[in-house]
Amino acid sequence: MRTSSTPKLLAAALVLLSTLAVPASAQTVRYFQLPAGSAPHDVAPAPDGTVWYTAQRTGRLGRLDPRTGKVEEIPLGRGSSPHGVIVGPDGAAWITDSGQNAIVRVDPATRAVKVFPLPEGTPYTNMNTAAFDGNGVLWWTGQAGYYGSVDPKTGAVRVVDAPQGRGPYGITATPGGEIYYVSLAGSHLARIDTHTGAATMIEPPTPRQGARRVWSDSKGRLWISEWLSGQVSVYDPANRQWKAWKPAAGAQMYSVYVDERDKVWLTEWSTNSILRFDPETGHFERFPSDRPNARVRQMLGRPGEAWGAESGTDRLVVIPTR
Repeated sequence: MRTSSTPKLLAAALVLLSTLAVPASAQTVRYFQLPAGSAPHDVAPAPDGTVWYTAQRTGRLGRLDPRTGKVEEIPLGRGSSPHGVIVGPDGAAWITDSGQNAIVRVDPATRAVKVFPLPEGTPYTNMNTAAFDGNGVLWWTGQAGYYGSVDPKTGAVRVVDAPQGRGPYGITATPGGEIYYVSLAGSHLARIDTHTGAATMIEPPTPRQGARRVWSDSKGRLWISEWLSGQVSVYDPANRQWKAWKPAAGAQMYSVYVDERDKVWLTEWSTNSILRFDPETGHFERFPSDRPNARVRQMLGRPGEAWGAESGTDRLVVIPTR
């Protein structure tokens, strides 16, 4: 017997099913083996088709040519322990090097290494990630409780104490050139005034969610991977509204990247998978690694490709975005 509640129950079931992480075809995923022990942490596809990665354990910056599989690695300096890497407006690789307590630039043509050390007397900052603002200034985070900037034109380096101290981790630039970062220990989002250097905290509705990484979409909305809550959330600065989704109970969201079609890519450790999330449908698609303990710590991409670094298997992984 059909009752008036049946359509409501069916609708609720369809909503639930649409959010489940469904496995995708393994044929769409490619892997590239790197030197043993490199433990790639972050990855940055370059305009020329190559891909940079940070070999955190060996203190090197790696470069993969996906067309040939060739890998080269560049030593960054004594005590180096590189964390993040991005491609700057100048086409160079820019690295946050927690071991040297410095920002490092590597020239793509000459492989020349230039180190921008933090000011003398600066404590250990545990540098994490970086992004360039609309004026071409690089901003970085330090999980020990700091953020700061490097002006490539002048070489000026700035260090700022973060609100609430320890925790600054992921950082991103919006299409308008604004800079936001998230605090893992502080569980908040923050906007940096790029003129004054001051940070304004923005509290998410979920307490103690462990905001780990952040990425802007084409509309300037901030997507956040929440390590402790297992959610992916979004904050819209235009209306100051939040929204959140969760693929499954027990999820651990490490990183987030938004591709050219505004689809959201996430690394989820509890299922050893990369997820693709469609904000329009609320649907998660899952790409599980073919090896255990992949530990993909970061994703980044270029049109047509989403790249990740499997720190646990010494591999890079790429998935088509279309």
